[in-house]
Amino acid sequence: MLMLWVKAFHIFFVVAWFAGLFYLPRIFVNLAMVPPENTSERERLLIMSRKLYGFITPLGILAVALGLWLWLGYGFAGTWLNVKIALVTGLVGFHLYCGWLLKSFVAGKNTRSHVWYRFFNEVPVLALLSICILVVVKPF
Repeated sequence: MLMLWVKAFHIFFVVAWFAGLFYLPRIFVNLAMVPPENTSERERLLIMSRKLYGFITPLGILAVALGLWLWLGYGFAGTWLNVKIALVTGLVGFHLYCGWLLKSFVAGKNTRSHVWYRFFNEVPVLALLSICILVVVKPF
């Protein structure tokens, strides 16, 4: 029964973390489009970005920690799990890279265009789709 509770909370924290991973790069798109003279809009978007990043970081930690608990508790194995772990590791890297990008925006050193951020925004979507297929279908 305990593992079902762990699984339920894992799913909840994954969904919450992904909501932030979907939205934070979208804010970066808007930040990259703000004209340099529009400091009030830039500051508003930076505040939103910092608060969102601070909010989703513990959600991601809890999602990963509960996922590890499930893995160790159930003893899953297989190539599908190795690929899933690689994707989750990549998502943690994506999350940390978003933090680095946020720092570059705060410092006024962003060099990327809004178009780049539009493509960057699709990374967590593709990762989530892949992870769902791996977990449900277990293709290998």
